[in-house]
Amino acid sequence: MNSGDTVKITYREAMREAIREAMHRDSRVFLMGEDVGHYGGCFAVSKGLLEEFGPERIRDTPLSENGFVGAGIGAAMGGMRPIVEVMTVNFSLLALDQILNNAATLLHMSGGLFNVPLVIRMATGAGKQLAAQHAHSLEGWYAHIPGIKVLTPATLEDARGMLWTALEDPDPVIIFENNTLYNMEGELPAAAGPVDIEHARITRPGSDVTVITYSASLFKALNAAETLAKDGIEAEVIDLRTLRPLDDGTYLSSITKTHRAVIVDEGWRTGSISAEISARIMENVFYELDAPVERICSAEVPIPYAKHMEQAAIPQAESIVKTIKRMVSVNG
Repeated sequence: MNSGDTVKITYREAMREAIREAMHRDSRVFLMGEDVGHYGGCFAVSKGLLEEFGPERIRDTPLSENGFVGAGIGAAMGGMRPIVEVMTVNFSLLALDQILNNAATLLHMSGGLFNVPLVIRMATGAGKQLAAQHAHSLEGWYAHIPGIKVLTPATLEDARGMLWTALEDPDPVIIFENNTLYNMEGELPAAAGPVDIEHARITRPGSDVTVITYSASLFKALNAAETLAKDGIEAEVIDLRTLRPLDDGTYLSSITKTHRAVIVDEGWRTGSISAEISARIMENVFYELDAPVERICSAEVPIPYAKHMEQAAIPQAESIVKTIKRMVSVNG
């Protein structure tokens, strides 16, 4: 293939190619988790990898998140480069002791002697009728913890490229994959590889309002921006990409241009990553604002199973459009 060639690929396949590439590049890399081997992964991300790499490197684990995340921490400290898959973010709470009290703190507790080069992948988000024990968006909780990086790939490029960069990091990295994105299909350069994980990305330029978001909500924000453009309102859409550490510079610089900010966050409003970003806006560019910062978050309820209720509980493009039109008309 030529360097400019592209391939049609899904988000799921991009993640699989990222794992495959990492395992070919570094013999220390292995994948472990529930059903990642014979079943091919709960979301089919690891399908076919057991046949390619064998059971030593594609390891099915018992249903014990605390146990196998702990094993991953031990393997990382022993010189390996484990990728630990937790089936859903809700189940990661069973391993929170390992993630918070061990992975995130061992470098500090050891006086800088012991790094934990661990990558944890997990599905997050609502929209697939998986109900209240499988569909919450808790990545904002993890962004509260010092000692880890929190990645939220929304695009095919980031699904393909963030993993290797994360594996090269000497400290723990958690990658949150929104389950509604796995079937998303598009074109990706055949030579796609590692990407930067330090910076947010402006995915659509605009002059009237800055929309700050991440993961699957990015596409709702982009759809809303297209609708708003028909009425002459130009929204600048920013994909945060990484929730810890936040790239403050990108969204603060945008706000100094647009003078309005809307944060779209699938997490609950109270104590959310959107609350943190709103506070940082207040602290840094308050006098640039022509209107109060708006937040569009999930309803503060357990995610419902019924489809119409689930959709009503999470941010939608329509609510983004309505909010921005109100901001612009009142403060235009």
